[in-house]
Amino acid sequence: MSATIEKLHSTCATDWHSQCMMCGGNNPLSVGLSFRVTESGMVCASFQARADYQGYDGIMHGGFIAALLDAAMTNCLFKNGIVALTGDLHVRFHKPVPCDASIDLKAQIVSKSPPLFFVRSELVCGKAVMASAEAKFMKPRKL
Repeated sequence: MSATIEKLHSTCATDWHSQCMMCGGNNPLSVGLSFRVTESGMVCASFQARADYQGYDGIMHGGFIAALLDAAMTNCLFKNGIVALTGDLHVRFHKPVPCDASIDLKAQIVSKSPPLFFVRSELVCGKAVMASAEAKFMKPRKL
């Protein structure tokens, strides 16, 4: 990743996203997700689930799963130097996610047509895709 893109990512995360409940460094209640970039340009993060995030007994809340997937896609855009807002989010729940699961999040840009960006993400436990999402993001006129 170029130094310019890395600097922009740092600025995106610090200036506009520091209070995020999923990855914000200045939010004491943040889940603390930390994303890294793979050689293919995908972003990944690992996360240990806990009972605080449950809906039904022993099963992670669907809204929390959606937030994890959205955070992965947002950070994928950040890592590519893009600041954009979620405009349309579609989540598919493949299997229930246990509250004690070790989770891997993955996201990648599918296509770009600025100001629109199409991104996909997956929530994986072991080798099983437990949930996936597709979203359209749009660069705001002002942020």
